[in-house]
Amino acid sequence: MFTLVTGFVRQCGAALAVLVVLTVVLGGAYPAVVWAVSRIDTTSAEGSPVTDAHGCVVGSSLIGVDPQVPAGQPDSFLHARVAGAPDDPMAPGDPAASAASNLGPNSPELAAAITARRMIIAQREGVSPAQVPADAVTASGSGLDPDISPAYAALQVPRIARATGRTPAQVQAIIDAHTSGRQWGYLGEPGVDVLEVNLALGHQVCR
Repeated sequence: MFTLVTGFVRQCGAALAVLVVLTVVLGGAYPAVVWAVSRIDTTSAEGSPVTDAHGCVVGSSLIGVDPQVPAGQPDSFLHARVAGAPDDPMAPGDPAASAASNLGPNSPELAAAITARRMIIAQREGVSPAQVPADAVTASGSGLDPDISPAYAALQVPRIARATGRTPAQVQAIIDAHTSGRQWGYLGEPGVDVLEVNLALGHQVCR
């Protein structure tokens, strides 16, 4: 009996020791290491915020939301891709809930939305519908793509120049300064950061 009790006590002691060690390692040390690694680049750990010249957080480098212009006001923004909605093909994406439409290429609803966007954008930019690039009328998989193609950005240059009093060359220079190439030189396509361009144009500044 004494031997059985002693063995049971030893097993309990060993189990308690394992519990303490695992609690310290997995409940304390491991989370601390993960937290410390996340602090190496605090911008990504906090959602990659973007600040303006006054230090105000104005958005995220990972999330693109199409700027909305008050009715009757000059449109001096560089516009992003749109997510769209059943009742509004130009509806901006919701930063709180990214999602694709899941509409296939044979969807009449998707075709109608693309046609409507093409006409709206062509009218806004003063060009023919055939000149509107594909990324201007289609949403990204998340619906919150922060970049647009250089072609879509170039399409918007004349309107932005008129609304801001700049020359087209000046607007294009700002766009070029915020255009990134293919990742590692061959992956993906060049992209223009919409938020950074709008900040450089003087928009979204804290008052």
